[in-house]
Amino acid sequence: MTTGTPRPPIDTSRPHSARVYDSLLGGKDNYPVDQAVAQHLPAEAKAGAFQNRAFMNRATAWLAGEGVSQFLDIGTGIPTAPNLHQIAQEIEPRSRVVYCDNDPIVLRHAEALLISSPEGATDYVHADVREPATIIEAAREVLDFDRPVALSLLGLLHFLPDDQNPRAIVRTLAETLPAGSYVVLSQGASDVNPERGEQGAAEYGKGGIRLALRTRAEFARFFEGLDIVEPGLVTAPEWFRGTPAPQPEESGVYVAVARIP
Repeated sequence: MTTGTPRPPIDTSRPHSARVYDSLLGGKDNYPVDQAVAQHLPAEAKAGAFQNRAFMNRATAWLAGEGVSQFLDIGTGIPTAPNLHQIAQEIEPRSRVVYCDNDPIVLRHAEALLISSPEGATDYVHADVREPATIIEAAREVLDFDRPVALSLLGLLHFLPDDQNPRAIVRTLAETLPAGSYVVLSQGASDVNPERGEQGAAEYGKGGIRLALRTRAEFARFFEGLDIVEPGLVTAPEWFRGTPAPQPEESGVYVAVARIP
């Protein structure tokens, strides 16, 4: 949690995926090393960042409308309005939200994530997704794991190569949640525009960031044992529930929302 959390120094000599993402979204909380990566990425990367953000908005609104009032968002990134808690609490003011990220600059901006409705609560955990037990232990201070929780990892899986066993991480997190909870994931695609994907991976690689794009079938493996809700595993602009359909557009980001049976 943020209370008493030591604030580690920000390394401005190396790019960080959260700050590159902030740069793609037009944010100002990034540095020249992050901007250099963002500027050399293909145009599809910028479009994908906005598509991923819009998917988060729609999925959160749908979940809150379905009665889900607890959210655990891992890989939060630098605050960008509207944030997840703002969307959820507008629909259900009693919503409780825990954010988690490992970038020190996100920790510096965590106060913006902690402005909750009086009825609800928000908190921030400074931790790495590769330490799921640490995240869950901290999240229990705010979330009731006897009631459904919506777990989201958005724009994060493609920064977890297979040798870091991301499927086991997601499985470990999901197994702590009760029946009726949801898992919300997004993943950069390797089979939509392979040439652009390779270009993006090469540019991230120059900055020391490993990019792990995946095929649709590879992404589907993250949902084994879960019930994917309609409209299924689709690209980000194709996912919507209870709202007008977004404008059709090409996308290299796969998304899905699944229910824990």
